[in-house]
Amino acid sequence: MTQRVGLLGGMFDPVHTGHMAIVNSFLNSGLIDDLWVVPSYKPPHKSVEGLTSFMHRLEMLELAFFKMDRVKVVDIEQHLPSPGYTLQTLRHLQSKYPQTLFMWCIGSDNLNSFNTWFQYEQILSGWMLLVASRPDYNIDSVPSDIQNRCTLVTHTPVGISSTSIRNEIMTSGESENIPSSVMKYIKSNHLYSN
Repeated sequence: MTQRVGLLGGMFDPVHTGHMAIVNSFLNSGLIDDLWVVPSYKPPHKSVEGLTSFMHRLEMLELAFFKMDRVKVVDIEQHLPSPGYTLQTLRHLQSKYPQTLFMWCIGSDNLNSFNTWFQYEQILSGWMLLVASRPDYNIDSVPSDIQNRCTLVTHTPVGISSTSIRNEIMTSGESENIPSSVMKYIKSNHLYSN
């Protein structure tokens, strides 16, 4: 039987309980067998200035998902040409694992800007999008060519962001929205401190 793998990309700077919740929603959907977390190495749409090093972000993800079945953290984007376009990540993984059915996992908040992604039509022609959708989300505002390649997954979002967590750690040295193993790593490596 073909293995179905969801791919969740992002900065994860740092990984937090919101990321853990969305991973659970994708896994609980019954639409994928496993989920691979793909941290961005050098994203095309964001400045790398002030970005925590890839190795630190990778290590934090490993700590966060260490005990979660069916979740794997993959460092593929550091081995691909920069900037790291989603399309090249998908093409590379598909060529490496031709028998695997990959789906790109995305939050509904990113769906309205999906048509600004590099060669987004190529992504849609080769892969389905799994969209973590909040209960009140209406997909009707999304262009039909994107809608047709989406499968919605029920998700209750956690109202936090990596930016707010970085500020919280900078101010108080702590955050309850981070797994304890990750918080320990942040402290021991003096991340997000002035």
